[in-house]
Amino acid sequence: MKILVIGSGGREHAIVKKVLESPKVTEVFCAPGNAGTAIDAKNVNIGVKEFDKLIEFAQKEAIDLTIVGMENPLVEGIVDAFEEKKLPVFGPRKKAAIIEGSKAFSKDLMKKYNIPSAGYETFNDSKSAIEYLKCSKYPIVLKADGLAAGKGVLICNDFEEAQKGVKLIIEDKQFGSAGDRLVVEEFMTGREVSVLAFCDGSRILPMTSAQDHKRAKDGDQGLNTGGMGTFSPSPFYTKEIDEYCKKYIYQRTMDGMKAEGRDFVGILFVGLMLTAEGPKVLEYNARFGDPEAQVVLPRMKNDLVEVCEACIDGRLDEINLEFEDNASVCVVLASDGYPEQFKTGYPIHGLHRFDNEKDYMVFHGATKLEGDRIVTAGGRVLGVTAKGKDLKEARRNAYEATRWIEFDNKYMRNDIGKAIDETD
Repeated sequence: MKILVIGSGGREHAIVKKVLESPKVTEVFCAPGNAGTAIDAKNVNIGVKEFDKLIEFAQKEAIDLTIVGMENPLVEGIVDAFEEKKLPVFGPRKKAAIIEGSKAFSKDLMKKYNIPSAGYETFNDSKSAIEYLKCSKYPIVLKADGLAAGKGVLICNDFEEAQKGVKLIIEDKQFGSAGDRLVVEEFMTGREVSVLAFCDGSRILPMTSAQDHKRAKDGDQGLNTGGMGTFSPSPFYTKEIDEYCKKYIYQRTMDGMKAEGRDFVGILFVGLMLTAEGPKVLEYNARFGDPEAQVVLPRMKNDLVEVCEACIDGRLDEINLEFEDNASVCVVLASDGYPEQFKTGYPIHGLHRFDNEKDYMVFHGATKLEGDRIVTAGGRVLGVTAKGKDLKEARRNAYEATRWIEFDNKYMRNDIGKAIDETD
């Protein structure tokens, strides 16, 4: 089989590495890819939104399966475009990808189908939002309605902060058109957990749990980012919580989308908050998480291509997901200054240390080739992942491996997985 992966980040590199494990696969392409995917696969110089060119390439190369990694092309309808040309593709159609494309839609869905989540209100203008916030309980959460690369969420501790946040999102367009509409949400406290799940339109099959670290700085300080690191599994996601979520969250979401005529086929990412009242949904995404994919996929025993095909064919009931009885931790090496101003173009040294290492992996995010050198090309440069017999060993191994890599302007959080120590 020939596989095409669409995207350019660490998530896509993780997908590329996983599909290469399949005995069915003979060749893998990545569009547009990065320096890491160029090593493991063949990069294709086509942008993720250039649907016509991607389709033309898939037809010319007789691609057997396209896996869409990024949210933007999904929300804009790339799966519909591929299906119109009878090209096998894995991911939700445009009508289903709205579950990530609009936070207002997803909140309305949860309310309508009694899926546990935080209370909320939606606003189209700053004046009415500010009036509402005058009488709100703090802290409170402001969310840009549309796609904002994981950065369109502000936690405000008082009215003054909230007022500035509204102006930032709706008037100043800090997150572009994503801020045309605003969701104001009740602040929830508890442990955050991420669960990725395969979906075939009717059935949903959750993977092992993970926990992301969204804030830029240690101690969960600083701005929201696309993710500074993650670990799997979460020790806080118990069997009892899993059973509750399957009944009251995961299947209800699938049933609700089906009832709305938006059958969901692909990866559903469910961000959970484990509150004192029980698990509640923080957010939905319509694809693999980044960097969650970098800790979940390396632990998955199944052939990813087979599972994707089962989702497309509506036969997910034939799949029994299996994961290794171990743990993994991913630490993101970023450009100092991310997610605001930072410099790029610095050579990366030490990548060869990961060659032939079974339990140590490096996933390329914002990297590119300059001649025979690999250099930094964005905010989240690399994801360093390590396995261990348990989370503590995996964490030690991951931080050990971060020392193998050097580049100017290198930055990372030093407390990824620190919550593990609190479980003793």
